[in-house]
Amino acid sequence: MWMRSAAGARRLGTAGALAVAAGGTVAGALPVREPWGLWGTYGSVVTTSGAVLAYTGLTLLVLAWWAYGGLLAGGRGPGVRYTLVTLGWWAAPLLLAPPLHSADVYSYIAQGAMVLEGHDVYAHGPSVLGPDSSGADAAASVGGHWTDTPAPYGPLFLLLAKAVVAGTGGTLVPAVLGMRLLAVAALVLVAWAVRGLAVECGAEPSRALWLAVLNPLLLLHVVGGAHNDGLMIGLMLTGVLLALRGRPLTGSAVVALAVMVKSPAALALLFIGLIVVRRGEGPLARRLVKGLTGPALVAAAVVAAASLLGGTGFGWLRTQSVAGTIHTPLSITSDLGQGAGLAARALTGAELDAVKGAVQTIGLAAALAVIAFLAFRTVSPWRGRRPLDPVHGLGMSLLALVALSPMVQPWYLLWGTAAVAATVPARESPVVRVLMVLSAGLVYETAPSGHTPPYGFVLGAIACAVALVALRRDTGGPGLTGPDGPGGRGGVQPGGFGPGVTVDGSPASPAPAAPRAPGRPRASRLR
Repeated sequence: MWMRSAAGARRLGTAGALAVAAGGTVAGALPVREPWGLWGTYGSVVTTSGAVLAYTGLTLLVLAWWAYGGLLAGGRGPGVRYTLVTLGWWAAPLLLAPPLHSADVYSYIAQGAMVLEGHDVYAHGPSVLGPDSSGADAAASVGGHWTDTPAPYGPLFLLLAKAVVAGTGGTLVPAVLGMRLLAVAALVLVAWAVRGLAVECGAEPSRALWLAVLNPLLLLHVVGGAHNDGLMIGLMLTGVLLALRGRPLTGSAVVALAVMVKSPAALALLFIGLIVVRRGEGPLARRLVKGLTGPALVAAAVVAAASLLGGTGFGWLRTQSVAGTIHTPLSITSDLGQGAGLAARALTGAELDAVKGAVQTIGLAAALAVIAFLAFRTVSPWRGRRPLDPVHGLGMSLLALVALSPMVQPWYLLWGTAAVAATVPARESPVVRVLMVLSAGLVYETAPSGHTPPYGFVLGAIACAVALVALRRDTGGPGLTGPDGPGGRGGVQPGGFGPGVTVDGSPASPAPAAPRAPGRPRASRLR
């Protein structure tokens, strides 16, 4: 009953985050060597107990997130300030924990040490670091495949990693905390950009923040795992926000910085160009040329300058496919390609890798086709429907790219989720419902240690099934229909929590619509 208030949901989520951090201290992605002795192993019994505690906390965090979303549904519940403070409460326990649910941060530190010592990070992996290197302890903890794998990241991120190593001397605990500090800065940037985009696009900022940054998947992997995807998303959405506010070239430059972290951010340049097209005057062909060439040229100049001035060169262009060499079960095209390759080898003697590669290529071609259609829908009506919101089109394009990519990790879902969250009411869209279910399930796919055990998929499937049942109950029960229809202001709110309540659990009045920024046209009303 106490979860009917936002304060109760906040406390439950905080308790869950504390349990995740406490369990992760003995069961997280602990380093092989750590000279301070803070993140050591204590035997199988303690490790198993820590993992159980971490999973229990994670479940509490997911339940709290789901309950908080139910309170926000239908325009009721706490506002932006309360949601941001809740974000701080949920993120704070993770700040001093060891890496959680991923060991990628060790690769980041080792690659920063490689840049600092003059190694070609785009030709070699962390294994080139000697035992006396400032990144030796981090390199020893890098996962097996990544030990000899060149960096797939852009020069900007590698320079940031280099700065962290230089500032900490590569000492493991301070270096990990330095990378997490970057992740927290990225979290703040994502929250700021999502709130601004929600205002520009006419969505409810609190619900957008709930789906985008209060999401346990983001807290777990951007804060807990210190993944650089958070920095990419923050810079990318900031660039799009600047474009919506009438500064497309500046926005393109910021998106170029996001590309210098991870390359998928380049998709945002297409939709910034389409924003320019929709706001321009004159023939469509002329607007297309202006809209698509301007952002592309600015971004190209920034990318070239960053690559040259950073000292790492353009080697990142040839390492973008290295991640695709790893088979991840979440990749539909890799799974289909693996199955087709095994069948073809048994029947015809064909090379498994050749068949698998062909299927993956078909998947990428399909993703490009979907992106092209979404771009077309952004500038043109379709079957009597209005043109697609550019920010929504970007989010859907990123989701399509992830779904059909040859390598998919759970946190890749966040790429498009943040953009979609800023454009649609969090409980009134089938797309958002799918994102809610996937977010609730994918947090279980990786263990606190960063490994991907078979039971992780079982737990994820159970979480998805429970979430689907909850959504079915939300939309199917007769009690959900009020004077304004299903989920309307006069009925029971989605989430099964009864009428809308305020922060302290008392009845709430309908929240006012998000104010429109003076002089800033919303994306949904772009021409």
